[in-house]
Amino acid sequence: MPDPVIQVDGLSRTFRTYRKKPGLAGALRGLFHRDYELVEAVRGIHFAIAPGELVGFLGPNGAGKTTTLKMLAGLLYPTAGTARVLGYVPWERKDGYRRQFALLLGQKNQLWWDLPARESLELNARIYGIPRDTMERTVAEMTELLGVRDKLNVMVRELSLGERMKLELTAALLHQPKVLFLDEPTIGLDVVSQKAVREFLRHHNETRRTTILLTSHYMADIEQLCRRVIIIDRGQLFFDGRLGEILDRFADFKLVTIHCDTAAEQSANLRKYGEIVELAAGTVRLKVKRDRVIPVCKALLDELPVRDIDIEEVPIEDIIRQIFAR
Repeated sequence: MPDPVIQVDGLSRTFRTYRKKPGLAGALRGLFHRDYELVEAVRGIHFAIAPGELVGFLGPNGAGKTTTLKMLAGLLYPTAGTARVLGYVPWERKDGYRRQFALLLGQKNQLWWDLPARESLELNARIYGIPRDTMERTVAEMTELLGVRDKLNVMVRELSLGERMKLELTAALLHQPKVLFLDEPTIGLDVVSQKAVREFLRHHNETRRTTILLTSHYMADIEQLCRRVIIIDRGQLFFDGRLGEILDRFADFKLVTIHCDTAAEQSANLRKYGEIVELAAGTVRLKVKRDRVIPVCKALLDELPVRDIDIEEVPIEDIIRQIFAR
């Protein structure tokens, strides 16, 4: 097995925050005496990511995802623990490391707002020492794949959110980084733009073997791009494994849908087979324990004039939502 590109061991980050007392009296008191509290954003997490992996990094708001990415990008110093990315300690900020990774925050701009995107890309190319012909070839290829080649000479402030994010992604990948940290790259985008960004990331990962760590609240991003997910909650590692394992570990039931003209009349009797989650004319959907699916389906076919029957896994998005709710 190849050495990991990203190795995290016991990484922690604590912030010291000011806690203001309410009201005018609290504001005046704060002028002379301040109360502080320690907030543990990340608490002793461990994981390793191999070359070329595209890993989903999940957790509820405030779980510590962005803080972890910022430490791995060298923007924050950890309180404790160690990490190495491409053999470098990120917060030492060595030039050799900075030339081999990229961090893209969905809510932050790296393109100059009042300039055409092309000029920001040319500036980035100068900073990284990229030859002109290489820059032109890379920009042409990426903007063609993302469908924004005709937007290069448009002022960034005049672009739609989707167009701007695609050009931000082009800027992040201009120097061909070996590691890419993505924090909510599709946030706020319409479904067409989300799909285009996902397809581009999949293509880039497959062709360039770029190691990608992706955070997203859109489960469609995770399901379509990531075989492996890392889940953290309250700064601690909760799960690290295949996306399919989440179904096995946290969903002990399946959804059984039957199409039957008398389904509504039989609803009271159907409750003995499982929880009714949907009931409509001619259709009923049951939540059935995994180990009972086969006998329940057999009983339904024997007892009712069933026209059709479907068995589905619970949507992964629902399972993740339940995990976060815990």
